[in-house]
Amino acid sequence: MKKLLGIFGLFVFIFVATALLSPNFLGAYNLQNLVGWISLFGIISIGAMFVIVTGGIDLSIGSTIGLVGSLLSWMLMQKGWSEPVALLAVLAVSLCIGLAHGLLITKLRLQPFIVTLCGLLIYRGLARHVLHDGTGGFGTAHDGLRNFAIGKLHVAGGFSIPLSVFFLLVIAVVAAIFLNRTIWGRYLLALGRSETAARYSGINTDRMKITAYVLCSMLGGIGGILFSLNLNSIQPSGLGEFYELYAIAAAVLGGCSLRGGEGTVIGVIIGTAVMRVLYNAINILGIPTHLEFAIIGIVILAGVIADELVKRIATKRRAARALAGEEGK
Repeated sequence: MKKLLGIFGLFVFIFVATALLSPNFLGAYNLQNLVGWISLFGIISIGAMFVIVTGGIDLSIGSTIGLVGSLLSWMLMQKGWSEPVALLAVLAVSLCIGLAHGLLITKLRLQPFIVTLCGLLIYRGLARHVLHDGTGGFGTAHDGLRNFAIGKLHVAGGFSIPLSVFFLLVIAVVAAIFLNRTIWGRYLLALGRSETAARYSGINTDRMKITAYVLCSMLGGIGGILFSLNLNSIQPSGLGEFYELYAIAAAVLGGCSLRGGEGTVIGVIIGTAVMRVLYNAINILGIPTHLEFAIIGIVILAGVIADELVKRIATKRRAARALAGEEGK
């Protein structure tokens, strides 16, 4: 709970500071765009969370998004596939990617960093090959499908809620129930805390690792569909570029430990909101864009350092209380 309050406090600080410095920040158009992007990045960040809580990492999320978006455009515009078939096909591709990662990591005992780094390169290369390194899109022929990604529900005062918010809410609720209310979620957390202890407890650790990577890639695939439909202009070399870093950073800021065993869905969503509000603040305040990554990196590093210091202080206090209790006896 303290972690959630800390990251929420950071979110409120950045939000209020930006609102005070720029009146345009609270405009209906800017806010609905901000909410829409938070929703899209929140989906892939939840996927990253499933892998991180097991103590793993997935560096291929961005390239999976690029490949799924490129394939969807290719299937619909060049091959003339029906929309349901194309959507099922790209989701199947994303599931196969996660399954391949999980099998390579569990059966061949390869390091997750190496497997997903190679995936990052392979899927990006395939995306560029599919569209011959050109630009893809959906034109106006699939506006009905695109409305799932760009549609908005009007509320009041010119403000509308993007439909992508509802995708995030459904995914977040299902993910939270899976992680906190099912035996498989407890297995994932136990695996992250100690793989050896989990194995000795009778948990099929290989199966749970595969599950985590499949869930991550599946949500990456859903993100790829929504991102590509939202943009309607797909650059295979650029779609999803660095998105894996945003997803991992949002998960870590939201309380996921890179050592595994810790993580909450609500924390990941708040972490995503911090990342996107910070990105929006950089743009709306006229800060040079070439400083974007430096500023975001500094904020992430500061958040991780603060979290580590709080952990150490809490550990020392617990140790001191335990020692005092022993001496009292």
